[in-house]
Amino acid sequence: MDAALTAPADTKLEAELLSAVEDARDEMTGLLATLVRFPSLLGQEASAQDYLEGLFQGMGLKTLRFPVRQEELAHLPGYSPSVGSWGRHDNVVGAHRPDVQRGRSLIFNGHIDVVPVGDEALWSAPPFEPVIDGDRMYGRGAGDMKAGIAAYITAFRALQRLGYCPAAPLFLQSVVEEECTGNGALACLHRGFRAEAAVIPEPFDHSILCAQVGVMWITLEVLGRPAHVLDTAQGINAIEAGFALYQGLKRMVARWNEPDSRHPAFAHVHDPIKINLGRIQGGEWTSSVPTRCTLEIRLGSYPGVSAATTRQAVEACLRESAQSDPALQGVQYEVRYAGFQAEGFAADTAHPMMTTLATAHEAILGTQPQWYASTATTDARVFALYGSTPATCYGPRSSHIHAIDEWVSLSSTLEVAKVLALFMTRWCGVEKR
Repeated sequence: MDAALTAPADTKLEAELLSAVEDARDEMTGLLATLVRFPSLLGQEASAQDYLEGLFQGMGLKTLRFPVRQEELAHLPGYSPSVGSWGRHDNVVGAHRPDVQRGRSLIFNGHIDVVPVGDEALWSAPPFEPVIDGDRMYGRGAGDMKAGIAAYITAFRALQRLGYCPAAPLFLQSVVEEECTGNGALACLHRGFRAEAAVIPEPFDHSILCAQVGVMWITLEVLGRPAHVLDTAQGINAIEAGFALYQGLKRMVARWNEPDSRHPAFAHVHDPIKINLGRIQGGEWTSSVPTRCTLEIRLGSYPGVSAATTRQAVEACLRESAQSDPALQGVQYEVRYAGFQAEGFAADTAHPMMTTLATAHEAILGTQPQWYASTATTDARVFALYGSTPATCYGPRSSHIHAIDEWVSLSSTLEVAKVLALFMTRWCGVEKR
């Protein structure tokens, strides 16, 4: 391989690169459709990872596939307790390494796992059968975030087809467990994958992530006192008690959302801290006062607040509610934590990675990008907080993620591929293959 570095400002090469991405429009669409067809729900990602492993190998990348083992990660900062155990629950990484490194190293990361489809009868078409309607591709995971994976693959392939490759190590990562723990990305760190920047093409409509909240999953189990409905005063209704305790948490969140309590990155965001009662199960018999209720709750927190501090706040709030509400006198409850114990973070928007990405965006879309403070979490925190790797998200326009009839804009995905291609060449440099 000729290791002569091509200047990042080579406008002729950049024009050829963008043309090569444009020429790959249909191929990118076909790749995205293929990825959507894999029903890569939690614990069911193996077939999609099989495909990507073969694809990376066909691209000439050194490919590493490894399981995400909780026992290897539990001692690490940033670990979240797993919500299950599965076979063939693997990450796949395609690695490019130049003959001589002259540029800056880079990670393109994406998650292959998708959230459940909900009631399939509500979908306009089967959720894992991609449907194209105009500029939109519908299907579970189309936006969140298989379009992003298709975009970074398209960007890398376009450079290869011109006879070039990055002049620095570049890692294409397809990880699991992003939607519940982030342990897939953490496992990549545990395997030694570090770089001078990481970009995750999450579907944030061409904005650049500058901050994100922490997210905690909480299981609250409430024990009541059984009684016949003839004498409900002798019992404690575990379902009603669970709701009362949850209302206390909502009041706590309302205080966190007051303008004087907000993190500066979220000063302009309405109610940046979200709480959601996602699942509830309780009761044993219609004519009996229920003795047990389990609530599964998602709670946000600000950057700079540790998971331990959030847990302390939750438990103090529950104690206060149980002691101050007459309806809760005598109630028993237990708090458990599994799934996200994710901390928030704020990025340095003046970092060269951020400014290089911003200029690549401007070159393609002709406008300055918006900075995005997310009220959700992404795997960017894993790289930024625990991997000494500056990280952000930049991806296509999408809608109805985690909902019915999820879709992504195909033209937007192609624009993201162009931005990522420009960013990759300017950040890593290029060399002749």
